[in-house]
Amino acid sequence: MKSKINSFFLVAFGFLTVMVLTQSCEKEDEGCGEENISYIGDDESHNEGQNCMQCHKDGGEGEGCFIVAGTVYDSLQVNTISTGTIDFYTEPNGLGQKIKTVEIDGKGNFFTTDMFNLQGLYPVVTGPTGSKKYMGSPLTTGQCNSCHTVGNRIWVN
Repeated sequence: MKSKINSFFLVAFGFLTVMVLTQSCEKEDEGCGEENISYIGDDESHNEGQNCMQCHKDGGEGEGCFIVAGTVYDSLQVNTISTGTIDFYTEPNGLGQKIKTVEIDGKGNFFTTDMFNLQGLYPVVTGPTGSKKYMGSPLTTGQCNSCHTVGNRIWVN
């Protein structure tokens, strides 16, 4: 009888060990290799206004590791816009070379896992009416919502 109980516990322990290792490997395999890019018309994003890269980072719970991410609001900085783009230029005011364009989704969020070096680039936000807003200083991080919080949100008409 004792042998059957010991065998049962060994099998159960082995099963639990395999399950834990499998779950760890699945998360590690997903990691930063998973593509996740915003596009106009999509409405699958969430957590508008929050720092997206709290979860969308290596070892985080979000799908893919974002290079840049944030939320764009209307001129009142209350409601998000539902379409537009963020362009990244080598010089201020939309001058120099355009390096990357990221679309703003239906919930006002923009994000990409597509690799590019954003250090020193200048973003230009284009809203649904075609109006533009320029960031006057170069980027040091892609975590846009970490600086652009209530009262200092990214906005465009």
